[in-house]
Amino acid sequence: MHLFVDSLTNVDFSYLHHTRGVVGETWLANAALDGALDHQGMVCDFGIVKKTLRNWLDHELDHRLLVPTRSPHLSMQQDGEQIQLTWALPDGEHITVGGPAQAFALVAVESITPESVAAWCVNELDGIFPTSVDKLSLSFSVEPIDSPFYHYSHGLKKHDGNCQRIAHGHRSRIRIDIDSERSPALESQWAERWADIYLGTREDLTGEDTQGQTTQLHFAYKAQQGDFTLTIPANRCEILDCDTTVEQLAQYIADVLAAENAGKQITVRAYEGIGKGAVAFAGR
Repeated sequence: MHLFVDSLTNVDFSYLHHTRGVVGETWLANAALDGALDHQGMVCDFGIVKKTLRNWLDHELDHRLLVPTRSPHLSMQQDGEQIQLTWALPDGEHITVGGPAQAFALVAVESITPESVAAWCVNELDGIFPTSVDKLSLSFSVEPIDSPFYHYSHGLKKHDGNCQRIAHGHRSRIRIDIDSERSPALESQWAERWADIYLGTREDLTGEDTQGQTTQLHFAYKAQQGDFTLTIPANRCEILDCDTTVEQLAQYIADVLAAENAGKQITVRAYEGIGKGAVAFAGR
């Protein structure tokens, strides 16, 4: 018998990619279980499937930085509960990230893909379901989006939960209206501007240095979960004078566009992953 649960939950996270850098992502998780029927006439109760898998994914993947530990581009040290890693980029550039172990998912693969992460998760989940379940299958998919979207990563040091982790992110759509008329051109402009971007808060910027033609930005802050650091090439980052909550990101975009379009009413509907976000207004 085959039991399936589509769109079980979604996970928001970032991962390391050799050319793209730190990539903010949002995946939908889909699960299937094969097995014999138990005394209730079930392979496994849907309530158990949903709770068990959702809780595991929320705890082990959501709002973490996924690190492919078998990648040749990775150098990593772990000292107790603290991790420090360096990720090599093309042309000699690099990204370094430091923080408590709970901010990372150390995935034993060479590269992060929906397929490689799903296989790793299944291996980690071995034995978690009742004996009536012979096989667990897991897959990840992305939200179908037929309009512009971007991938961004950030950290919110003031957040009481896991958003305080310095490198987690989202795959997000955006809608922009000028005088109540949608502007696909501006949506595409921002999707390109924030493609695989790190959004940093200026008060978290601790310094910068230039080596050759590369400028590296250094961010650091202390949050409830511990001390976090990030060094990233300036051309992969945009610095804001505010925290990077979705509310303030929406207002930031609206204010920038209002300054560029005098006398116009700007409405920005910015998403944070799937099905949630904020609306901001500026201008006129």
